[in-house]
Amino acid sequence: MSYHPDTIAPHGGQLVNRIATAEQRDEFLSKADVLPQVQLDERAVSDLEMIAIGGFSPLTGFMNQEDYDRVVTQMRLANGLPWSIPITLSVTEEIASSLTEGNLIRLDNPAGEFIGVLQLTQKYRYDKKREAINVYRTDDINHPGVQVLYNQGSVHLAGDIWLLQRKPHPQFPTYQIDPAESREMFKVNGWKTIVGFQTRNPIHRAHEYIQKCALETVDALFLHPLVGATKDDDIAADVRMRCYEILLEHYYPRDRVTLAINPAAMRYAGPREAIFHALVRKNYGCTHFIVGRDHAGVGNYYGTYDAQHIFDEFDPSELGIVPMMFEHAFYCTRTKQMATTKTSPSKPEERIHLSGTKVREMLRRGESPPPEFSRPEVAAELTRAMRVEDSWYMHI
Repeated sequence: MSYHPDTIAPHGGQLVNRIATAEQRDEFLSKADVLPQVQLDERAVSDLEMIAIGGFSPLTGFMNQEDYDRVVTQMRLANGLPWSIPITLSVTEEIASSLTEGNLIRLDNPAGEFIGVLQLTQKYRYDKKREAINVYRTDDINHPGVQVLYNQGSVHLAGDIWLLQRKPHPQFPTYQIDPAESREMFKVNGWKTIVGFQTRNPIHRAHEYIQKCALETVDALFLHPLVGATKDDDIAADVRMRCYEILLEHYYPRDRVTLAINPAAMRYAGPREAIFHALVRKNYGCTHFIVGRDHAGVGNYYGTYDAQHIFDEFDPSELGIVPMMFEHAFYCTRTKQMATTKTSPSKPEERIHLSGTKVREMLRRGESPPPEFSRPEVAAELTRAMRVEDSWYMHI
């Protein structure tokens, strides 16, 4: 597949497509009752989809041991291409022993539906603690990414995959824009520079400020919220999407902003996930990527700006996407506007910061966050959602 001279090439040079053709699908379905089966969890389903649609280009399947080992230790694939997060399919020893290398494996979703096929090329054991320390910088079981890692099977299955069929997203079909489509849309719109923004939370005023600062220097903003597996106490995806829709309707230039879902799962890997998120947006056609405070972080496992510093470990030409770094933004009571320490003359007591804990407590009391923190329409939506479900957590 060739690319328009004004668009950015996918990571590795080619956009992967592992969605089965009609003929392949018929062949796989004819073998459905005889193929050995592996049931995927929610994260593995997301990974399967992201590989198939090209979001994880150049990956064509779940990583073999050579790729896995080098990604864990050096943040590169075996061929030297930068890649920071292992994309693997794990099973128990018992399940692995029943599978034969060289065979096709039927992949089912948690509901037991046949959704994909794996050409099993390798089975290998791996060191969970080594992966935890290298990827998450901790082996603390309280870290949500480490917890998933320690709870998964001890054997990885490697090989190319096929997704049987690309179905509309059950919740957000109108926002399901896959990489081939987003690239074509950018080209049709004449956008040469597009900045991507990763989020798993509703957008507050600080987010809005840095997005618009970035938008001043590029042609368009690709607002790309993650709707795959997250922590149980993260805000529900439907609430987040309603907040994005509200903001776009009232506060953003509609002809320069596109909202689309990212079906990937969160790892909460902080710095490493910032690199990963940038490469994924490159595959969607973004030329720039916003990296703010504590990107993809959780708890106190990472330094405030570690996710920015990690980009210094790569030659910019290797990543092929430009990171746009922003400090933590706040409302400055002296200048009566959003700012950072780079642009505000204010003293600390003149800056309005609200922690996730304080906002959550306000919402549970039926109080709306102040307009300096959240747009009133968004605050109203969050307040309404909190009345329905008061057990989620906001990480800001």
